[in-house]
Amino acid sequence: MNRLSNSIDAMNVDQILHTLSEGRVDVLLIGGMNFLLRHLPEITFDVDIWVRDDPKNLERLNDALRILGGEWGQTETDWRAVPHDWRWLHQQGCYCLTTAHGALDVFREVRGLEGRYDDCKAAAIPSKTSSGVPFYALSDEHMLAGQHALPKSQQKLRRIEVLETAIKRKGSL
Repeated sequence: MNRLSNSIDAMNVDQILHTLSEGRVDVLLIGGMNFLLRHLPEITFDVDIWVRDDPKNLERLNDALRILGGEWGQTETDWRAVPHDWRWLHQQGCYCLTTAHGALDVFREVRGLEGRYDDCKAAAIPSKTSSGVPFYALSDEHMLAGQHALPKSQQKLRRIEVLETAIKRKGSL
């Protein structure tokens, strides 16, 4: 069994979101898990978060990743526990990690929303999982903008359709 299948078997989005919240990590839930929790059941194998990209927040993120049992490596041969020093988080824009509670993708920037973290956070939807764990969800408008910024081959057409319908519904209220 590989690391990914271990992460899938142990997916616990509540624990991931709870640990980030307890660690006061400034993040937005994005991607498939956001869509699943707010719109339609959709198979997703990880939790995607967009993190405020500043040193203090990245340090808090690193602490939370260590509590979650986070592991990462640039290659399979250097895969190991998240280091104590948070500055490794400056190596790239997106990290795909495994944790004791499931796969976690950390984005320092989101395509189509570059440089707009503060705007997106201001428009974020305060939400809770079914068991009551709080999180901030990327708004439908911003999720849609992110989908449209992807290459056509990576866009999720059903997700675009649902988001457009939800936005139209809100506009008609």
